[in-house]
Amino acid sequence: MGSQTGAALQKQTLLWFIVAVSQCVSVLSCGPHYEYAIEEFCLAKFKLDMQELDQIHWCSWEDTVELYGELTNCTFLVADKMGCYWPNRLVDEFFIRVHKQYFHDCSMSGRLLRDPPNRILGPFIVVPILVTLLMTALVVWRSKRSEGIV
Repeated sequence: MGSQTGAALQKQTLLWFIVAVSQCVSVLSCGPHYEYAIEEFCLAKFKLDMQELDQIHWCSWEDTVELYGELTNCTFLVADKMGCYWPNRLVDEFFIRVHKQYFHDCSMSGRLLRDPPNRILGPFIVVPILVTLLMTALVVWRSKRSEGIV
């Protein structure tokens, strides 16, 4: 019984070894060819799309979400057609380069920072000023009126 368990364990170990080696070979074969393909097909289109978009809108997620989604999908489709795994180290490095080139000045939330409209900002400025003036007038009025009250 012990020899059967040992043989089964050896077969399972051999199977895992073969799977691991095939995974490594598959990933290694995707190196330069996959990187070239995503640069030429995916990044080229993304560059053109981003050039059409005004640079001040690059940090606006609403304006770039579709372009970014197309870029992500393109890297996936190229990996699928080439038999590569996705995501992988090359994809991570690719997107880091894209972020450094196009999104390095953007905030962490991905939203373009700007002042709120005047209809929202106005009350936040006017109300405290009016309350301060009202409280000052109330204190002055109350101090003059309380002279006769015991």
